[in-house]
Amino acid sequence: MGLSLNPPPQGGSEVSPPHYHAHKAFLLCNYILLGAASSCIFLTLSLRLIPSLCGFFLILLHVFTIVGAVSGCATASGSGSDRWYAAHMVSTVLTAIFQGAVAVLIYSRTPDFLGELKSYVREEDGSVILRMAGGLCIAIFCLEWVVLGLAFVLRYYSYVDGGRRSSAKVQQDDMNNWPWPFQV
Repeated sequence: MGLSLNPPPQGGSEVSPPHYHAHKAFLLCNYILLGAASSCIFLTLSLRLIPSLCGFFLILLHVFTIVGAVSGCATASGSGSDRWYAAHMVSTVLTAIFQGAVAVLIYSRTPDFLGELKSYVREEDGSVILRMAGGLCIAIFCLEWVVLGLAFVLRYYSYVDGGRRSSAKVQQDDMNNWPWPFQV
């Protein structure tokens, strides 16, 4: 499932155009989330090659963000079960809350946070790197909420499109049972 700029096929398409566009926006947001979270990991590692306990938890948070973005592509598009969809939504909310909290900590207590990371980098350079990671945390926080909204929209469209297909199939089956002169 890649990102394509081609419009959805018309005629016998299985999904509606709004569903198609919401799915593409969902994939794009998840790709951006993957890039931002991996960039935060590399910024954290640039402060110290072997991270401290605080740095390890920061990297672990970004790993959870990456795992959530990857798993969200499968669960929110309608192919996953309700249980996996609920687990994805809960984990995305928790990850977004923690990303926002980390961003607030980075911007409000930069010297203390830098001290907890036990960085070998000069304090001025370390604070610039840490603030860049904080900016990415804010971007991740906002994107997580966009992904949550799009996951809800995708699930809704999947439900609506599934109902349309099943009602069309029922109508087709009803027409096959009619006598020959009445079949169209």
